Amino acid sequence: MDTPAPDTPALPHPGQTLLTTEGLPSWLAPVVRAAATVRPDQLSRFLPPEGGGGRQSAVLVLFGEGARGPELLLMERAGSLRSHAGQPSFPGGALDPEDGDPQGEGPLRAALREAEEETGLDPRGVQLFGVLPSLFIPVSDFVVTPVLGWWRAPSPVGVVDPGETARVFTVPVADLTDPANRAMAVHPRGHQGPAFLVESALVWGFTAGVIDRILHFAGWERPWDRDRRVPLDWGS
Repeated sequence: MDTPAPDTPALPHPGQTLLTTEGLPSWLAPVVRAAATVRPDQLSRFLPPEGGGGRQSAVLVLFGEGARGPELLLMERAGSLRSHAGQPSFPGGALDPEDGDPQGEGPLRAALREAEEETGLDPRGVQLFGVLPSLFIPVSDFVVTPVLGWWRAPSPVGVVDPGETARVFTVPVADLTDPANRAMAVHPRGHQGPAFLVESALVWGFTAGVIDRILHFAGWERPWDRDRRVPLDWGS
């Protein structure tokens, strides 16, 4: 996934829509349908504070197609960061004023901008096709909008700033749906949530929760052992 297509069009200017489902591969159709119908409370019990509040942010949930079929782009946050250090995540971050309206296309532009800054991704090769309802991460006070994208013109990716990112990697959807790679992660404080043991990493927390719900509502989920528990220091 490192050869960009020639003559890739630039991103639309402000005022033009950034979302389109035209020309998507057929296997993404269930994700498109899920994004259009899923309710916030079906994704998480942590919803944005009523009346506003929270730090507006966005993540890019980027689907590509690799040697083993559909895959997702993830990164591992640097261990020195104050928030979510060392945790696998989607590329993303807080909205900047130049991203625009947080209730409009601000999250879309922020997701692309942050992905470029963190992974070196060429945003011109990404087709945004959907947005999931915004969710809340209480520990960091982030209101996060998951933005769905199709990597129609893949470009090279990697660590741009080691102070922010430890590594960038892709995970085949087949590995995410493999019951052998699924478990419930147990936080030291006793909290539990879906997790994925893939690419020598334990994907947990907000990222794993979003992946889990996408797999479920897209109809890709396979039965797995929900009684299997792993600690957050798995593999260390």
